[in-house]
Amino acid sequence: MTTTESPLPVPAVALRSEEEIAARVKALEAIMIEKGIMTTEAVDRLAGIYENEVGPHLGAKVIAKAWTDPEFRERLLADGTAACEELGIGGMQGEDMTAVENTDTVHNVITCTLCSCYPWPVLGLPPNWYKAPAYRSRIVREPRKVLREDFGLDIPESVEIRVWDSSAELRYFVLPRRPEGTEDLPEDQLAELVTRDSMIGVGRPLHPGAA
Repeated sequence: MTTTESPLPVPAVALRSEEEIAARVKALEAIMIEKGIMTTEAVDRLAGIYENEVGPHLGAKVIAKAWTDPEFRERLLADGTAACEELGIGGMQGEDMTAVENTDTVHNVITCTLCSCYPWPVLGLPPNWYKAPAYRSRIVREPRKVLREDFGLDIPESVEIRVWDSSAELRYFVLPRRPEGTEDLPEDQLAELVTRDSMIGVGRPLHPGAA
């Protein structure tokens, strides 16, 4: 974790649009299939993995379970990897995961100042902005400003912001606060309120009815 140290300045890099990224991915896919590096079946299998076997929907299940089961919550905070494995969630890029809990006095946010280390099994692939040098450098130096200006998340001055620096050895994700008015909701409906951004710390879970 770091809240005071700042990485070396890095040049600003313009983010590509979703359309540009999709076009590049399609072009690379076509080239790799044409050269025999990959097959259409292999591409479909990889897509299926990230649609069904890893991703934010699995992380949402973990969070919902922690909201409704105090004993599981304690195990999650003590050993995130082992707790996720209880739900059949784990694998590549999830060997060492740690959950950090938001409270009424502490708000956590995740970054990777070196590259884009990220707990794939619970969050899927990292979003484009997470990998951008601008986010990786600024969130460490001025987290409150970045959350407010870039993500529309206004954290009160009375709440401490803790920035956690993921690495290849240890990947963090956030246990966000449970939304008010959800006391009677079952786990599956609670999971629908959990967003990827709330598990990174740049957003909050949805309110009931917003899912």
